[in-house]
Amino acid sequence: MVNAVKAVKWHVANALQQSKQLLKDTIAGNEAAVTRALEAAHSDDTSILNYNDENSLACVISIAYYYAKNDYHVHREYATGKGFADLVMIPRNNVSKPALIVELKKDKDAETGIDQIKKRNYPQKVAEYTGDILLVGINYDTDTKEHTCKIERWEK
Repeated sequence: MVNAVKAVKWHVANALQQSKQLLKDTIAGNEAAVTRALEAAHSDDTSILNYNDENSLACVISIAYYYAKNDYHVHREYATGKGFADLVMIPRNNVSKPALIVELKKDKDAETGIDQIKKRNYPQKVAEYTGDILLVGINYDTDTKEHTCKIERWEK
């Protein structure tokens, strides 16, 4: 499929490569690269009429991480017992990558997303699946149209 898509120069091949790089950058903790990738995805894949809508941002981020489905079970609005994590990626069997817990914020800051993950103890729900967990806070500022990202390794 990938070779067929490349042969006809569909934009899908480029989008998959960008998604793959986004996942690599997230796992590497490259906050600046993740921020740039998410800003580009949000700009490219959201109607101007819905650009400031939090659900639109959540959908765009889910699509931006599409490549993760190769190695992860991807869940939106993952029930944690104390709320819902916006996006959780749990490694598939025999995949040695960290689980990812992503919390989206609007008009706050990325650190607020990390704080919510910790305060509501979202990692506890995911800890049974993997030893390593990354916490990812993403904020979108509706006034400046800027995104920020904070990535931390969860310390048990």
